[in-house]
Amino acid sequence: MVEYTNWRKSTRSSDSGQPNCVECRQTWRKSTRSSNTADADCVEARNTAAGFQVRDSKLGHESPVFDLSASDFTGLLRVADRD
Repeated sequence: MVEYTNWRKSTRSSDSGQPNCVECRQTWRKSTRSSNTADADCVEARNTAAGFQVRDSKLGHESPVFDLSASDFTGLLRVADRD
């Protein structure tokens, strides 16, 4: 499966027609607690300018993507660590 990710433009780039800009691709990172088996419960996350996004890796591009603030993501990690 090809992993499609969003491009993220540098905040120093202008919105003019010919800006000198750099774009970076945001990649999904799989939880280190996920195994490599096909039926593993997997969560993937990536950071964004506004915080973080999480999705179910088993669903890939069909998964809903949840936007979380940094504090909400930290809280999610804290609660998940208790299980």
